[in-house]
Amino acid sequence: MGSPIIAILGTGSYAPEKILTNADLSKIVDTSDEWIFSRTGIRERRIAADNETTSMMAAAAGRAALLDAGLTAADIDLIIVATVTPDMPMPATACFVQNHLGVSAHSACFDLNAACSGFLYAMDTAWAMLSSGRYKNALVIGAEKLSKVLDWKDRTTCVLFGDGAGAVVLGTSRGTAQILGTKLYAEGAHARLLCIPDGGSNPAETVTDPLRTPGTITMKGREIFKIAVREMEEAAREILDQHQISATEIACVIPHQANLRIIDALAQYLELPSDRFFLNLERYGNTSAASIPLALDEARRSGRIKSGDTTLFVAFGAGLTYGSALVRW
Repeated sequence: MGSPIIAILGTGSYAPEKILTNADLSKIVDTSDEWIFSRTGIRERRIAADNETTSMMAAAAGRAALLDAGLTAADIDLIIVATVTPDMPMPATACFVQNHLGVSAHSACFDLNAACSGFLYAMDTAWAMLSSGRYKNALVIGAEKLSKVLDWKDRTTCVLFGDGAGAVVLGTSRGTAQILGTKLYAEGAHARLLCIPDGGSNPAETVTDPLRTPGTITMKGREIFKIAVREMEEAAREILDQHQISATEIACVIPHQANLRIIDALAQYLELPSDRFFLNLERYGNTSAASIPLALDEARRSGRIKSGDTTLFVAFGAGLTYGSALVRW
């Protein structure tokens, strides 16, 4: 008896109501709509309310995914939340999500931190756990409240990120939306290129720069750009080769929504037309672990993904982590 087929049974997403435009940002830091858009492809991003937590956004996306899958909270026995902005350091945000949704106490709940690659890491983990036969249905969520870890005086980072959540329900299925495979990687030698260096257990990492707000993201953008393009191309090519699929057979690529220049470079290296890539970067910015599942839900609901399509997910993030996945709908 072979391994069960694990498929995406439903998708969901959530975005906060508040929209922060590039024009709004120009009143906070020395920037402009032209400067931001020409360098990133971002026009606006969503900002969560002060009393809106990561778990609340994650639960909203999860609730939508359950509805789409035709399941209820009683059907879920595994919750994985990919995030770098948990409600609190302890316990896991997934436990708050469990409580918000009314999922059984007999479910396993934990968080996973792989930054912007987090959703792919979480999906791979859930796939393996479901394939063991010990779990039936998993709720996999990417959710971030990055507005709480941004230095709003730093125009190189505060213009990039936004808040939101995306979710999928995974389960066994003989139908479509089958996960064909995943590939995960990490290059820890580059970990300090993108990080929140203070607030952890290592006092040596505390940044004493008086101009920087403690507990916020620091990034070396030029170095990240070069590595990101290389890593995403590697992750894409390796999973395509592994499954003997040509890039031309991919109907839709859902990349991590970080920077339009990075995505354009990836399209060029994979020799794919830009219209094969689904983008919502312009409206949401970089939502880290929420990026791919939020875009996936929009792509499905807009009709961009059709039955029989093969979709490629590809991401990179702090760590530096990166990865890819293939889904046949």
